[in-house]
Amino acid sequence: MAHAVVIGAGIGGLTAAVALRRRGWEVTVFERAASLEPVGSGLGIAANALRALDTIGAGDDIRALSAVQGTGGFRRSDGRWLLRTTVEATAARNGGDSLVLLRRSDLVDVLFSRLEAGTVRLGTPVLRVDPDNGLVVLAREQVTADLVVAADGIHSPVRSALFPGHPGPRYAGVTSWRLLVPADHVPGRAHESWGRGRVFGVMPLAGGRVYCYATDTVPAGGGRANGDANGDGGDQLAELRRLFGDWHSPIPELLAAASPRDVLRNDVYHLATPLPAMHRGRVVLLGDAAHAMTPNMGQGACQAIEDAVVLAHAMGSPGHAVPDGSHGGRQKTLGGENGGPAAYTAARLERTTKIMNSSARICRVSRMRNPLAVRLRDTAMAVGWRLAPSRVNGAMDEVLGWTPPAG
Repeated sequence: MAHAVVIGAGIGGLTAAVALRRRGWEVTVFERAASLEPVGSGLGIAANALRALDTIGAGDDIRALSAVQGTGGFRRSDGRWLLRTTVEATAARNGGDSLVLLRRSDLVDVLFSRLEAGTVRLGTPVLRVDPDNGLVVLAREQVTADLVVAADGIHSPVRSALFPGHPGPRYAGVTSWRLLVPADHVPGRAHESWGRGRVFGVMPLAGGRVYCYATDTVPAGGGRANGDANGDGGDQLAELRRLFGDWHSPIPELLAAASPRDVLRNDVYHLATPLPAMHRGRVVLLGDAAHAMTPNMGQGACQAIEDAVVLAHAMGSPGHAVPDGSHGGRQKTLGGENGGPAAYTAARLERTTKIMNSSARICRVSRMRNPLAVRLRDTAMAVGWRLAPSRVNGAMDEVLGWTPPAG
C-alpha cells in the first residue's frame, strides 16, 4: 500500500488524511503540537467547502451545526445596512447550501473521528523533507513516503525549503482579535460592520454562543505585551471595548459579556506573492502553506478543504501511485491515474491565487481611514446593493459554485 505522510493536523491536513485514506492510502499525520486543542475560535464553511466535505462523508455532519437565520450582510459602524441578503437567498444560489458557522474545534472533531486510532502522531515535529525521494526526517526516526503533504501553516518550513527564493508571508496591514461569547439572547444573524479602518464581525454558533472577530489598521507587533505574543487578555478586551464600544448593538453587549481569557490577538499575514507551483517532487503544499490569504472572503479553511479533496482525486488509488520519472538532474514525480502532484498544481494554483488576490483587495478597502474615502466606499456598496442586488448576491458565485472533481 502506498504511504502518505501529512505534516500538520489542522483542518487542511486532517481533511487530506481522511480523503487519501478513503482512496486506499496508508496515512500518517505528524503534528508538532502535543494535543489537538484548536485555537482560532470559529470559522465559516461555505457551500464550496460543504461540497468538498460531502466527498469524504462529512458534509451533513457540518450542516447539522448551522445556526444562522434570517438577514445578514454588511453594516456601517452605526448599524445602517450597506448590503444584505438572507439565508434563503444564499441557499437558492448555491444548491441549497448556505454558510455554516461553527467552532473550529467542532470541525476538527468531525475530521479526526474519521481517522483510525494511531493515524495522528502528536508531539512529533518534522525536521526536514526531501522532495526527490519522499524522505521525512523526525527527531528520532526517518520515514520514506510516496507522498508528503505539507499542511504546516502560513510560516511553513517546508515551503521555505522547497522555494527558498519566495519572499514568504507579508503583513497585511491589520491586526485581528477573535473571541467566543455566550449570548443566548443574540439573534441568529451574521453580519460584518465596517468603520474607518476597522471591522467587526458577528457569527452566531450553535449552542448559544457567538463568534466575534475584529480588525484594526495598525503597525505589526502591537499586540505583544508582557512577553505574550497574543498580548494580555485583559488588555486586549479593554482595547476592543475602547475601539468598538460605541458601535451599533449588539457589539457593545457582546464585548460586555466577553471574558479576557477568550480573546486572541494576531497580526494578519498573507502570501502577497503566489508560489510558482504547489508541489515539488513527491511533496505538495496545502492550505495556508500554499496560499495563505487574508480572512476577508472567509475562504482560508474552505480552500484548504478544497485542496485536500482535489489532491486525493489527483493522486488516485494507491495501485497507480508509483514513482515515475528519471534521474540525471530531473526530480522524480508521483504519477497517480489522475495526474499526480502536477495535476494538483494545475487544478489549484490559478483558483487559489485568484481568491488570495481578491481577498487582499477587500482587505485594502476595509483598511480605508480617510473620511471621504470611507464615505465613498460605503455609498458605493449601498447604491450597488439597491440598484443591482442580484449582481451583489452573485459576486461570490464563481467561488461558491465550485464543485469537486468527479470520480
